[in-house]
Amino acid sequence: MAKILIVAEHLNGKLNSSTARCVTCARELKADAIEVLVLADAPDAIAADAAKIDGVSKVLTAANAANAHPLAAVYAPQIVAAAKDGYSHVLAPSTTFGKDVMPRVAALLGVAQVSDIAKVVDAYTFQRPIYAGNAIVTVQAPQDQLLIATVRTASYAATGNGAAAAPVQALSLSAELPVHTRFIELAQGKSDRPDLQSASRVVSGGRGVGSAENFAIIFKLAEKLGAGVGASRAAVDAGYVPSDMQVGQTGKIIAPELYMAIGISGAIQHLTGIKDAGTIVAINKDGEAPIFEVADIGLVGDLFKIIPELETALG
Repeated sequence: MAKILIVAEHLNGKLNSSTARCVTCARELKADAIEVLVLADAPDAIAADAAKIDGVSKVLTAANAANAHPLAAVYAPQIVAAAKDGYSHVLAPSTTFGKDVMPRVAALLGVAQVSDIAKVVDAYTFQRPIYAGNAIVTVQAPQDQLLIATVRTASYAATGNGAAAAPVQALSLSAELPVHTRFIELAQGKSDRPDLQSASRVVSGGRGVGSAENFAIIFKLAEKLGAGVGASRAAVDAGYVPSDMQVGQTGKIIAPELYMAIGISGAIQHLTGIKDAGTIVAINKDGEAPIFEVADIGLVGDLFKIIPELETALG
């Protein structure tokens, strides 16, 4: 009997779409029940959104002032306490949040973690990328112990809302929380553009853009398209944009419907981050650039001439 617990990711009182992507993965496991755990200081609004996701059997909430901020050291003992209620699998998104908290959960339970599930073979057999996405390995987890795993969200579309909301149940978790870890502050960039990891359209610039000042042409096109803005590692290392915009194996793994790579040669670590994108458009003056091998549409030429023409065509 498969009974799955999904740890909800949320920030500022809003449920992240990564949770609905985990539900899509969980449904492939043919589970008898899929339940979502919301840890927060005021979980009601978040739980209400989670309850709407199609396929969710129940939403569990744990209200605690200590949960006001997603600290892995604080969340992990509570997840372990909740997971002891007959669950076979505990899943979380393979985002910064999931990569932070789930290894702690696995360690507390004394089990190995399966990371970056990209495809479900059966309830205990999965495929995941290795070697920066150059190879896919099939892994099998023991069936006689609780399975802790993170889900590669770029490999799964978000499950939509169902016809009826799942019931919400408040939990009283008996877990000893650490006193040596506390929240100080969260420093994050603010932008009116769509979030890079959830945007349906993304425009990225590379070293070919030339400078931080020239990156304005990327921002302008993205605004025209209502798109998120990303960058290659080379552009980040050159100081054109901050590191939180980096797309690739060492940055953000994304799967937008449209991805535009402008002035990006297409190093393997970058291609790993966009391999699940729908349509890839590449603009580069080097017709031999590796990016053209994966692009659905390629334009060879000067990006500073092509992009203004493209903006004019968009109206």
